[in-house]
Amino acid sequence: MSGKAIVLLSGGMDSTTLAYVMAQAGYDVIGLSLRYNQRHVKEVACAAEIMRGLQGAHHVIDLSAWGRQMKSVLTSDVGAIPEGHYAADNMSQTVVPLRNPLFLTIATSIGSSLGAAVVAAAVHAGDHAVYPDCRPEFTEAFTAMAEVALDGMHKPRLRFPFVEKTKAEIVVMGHAAGVPWAETWSCYKGGAQHCGRCGTCVERAEAFAVAGVVDPTSYDDPTYWETVTDFWGDAE
Repeated sequence: MSGKAIVLLSGGMDSTTLAYVMAQAGYDVIGLSLRYNQRHVKEVACAAEIMRGLQGAHHVIDLSAWGRQMKSVLTSDVGAIPEGHYAADNMSQTVVPLRNPLFLTIATSIGSSLGAAVVAAAVHAGDHAVYPDCRPEFTEAFTAMAEVALDGMHKPRLRFPFVEKTKAEIVVMGHAAGVPWAETWSCYKGGAQHCGRCGTCVERAEAFAVAGVVDPTSYDDPTYWETVTDFWGDAE
């Protein structure tokens, strides 16, 4: 028995793949999702569906009051969600300052209290250009901080297995693990279906294409991603 694993679960492709991989490794996966006034809050419902499929516990923490204070376009209705590839400069509008440190602190706190073996997050290389708290420098610093902050208490192992992996590599892993892609949600706009034009939609469609895995996602604009990437993961 590998013990409990707290997985930060957004309901997206990466965190869902991580949850499936951890479950296959024998962990008792507990999905932890955050409401932070995000426009795409429907991702939390997707996370719940993912955990039902894994037959694991799912906890939701409400940070909406905090999120309303953030000036990111993800957490307010001031400004439109930018479109294009993640490497484009306009994607900086989607940054929520210190989001991952906050989410990881909550997850690690819960993991310590529950005696979890692992706390895991699916930050990956595709986010490095835009989000500082998805880079190896951050994950290493957070791990060092938690080691000090939990002195004398239970210390779950912190794991960031995708931090150097591309989105396409994660798709390959998820495909092998049997991830139900159609149940995951990426789009920042949070509409009836994926828009196909925001950074997460572009990255999602590109990743499936590069990985050679059939994309079951319905997009409002299914071919836009091809106009803003070179197909192999780099913005034009």
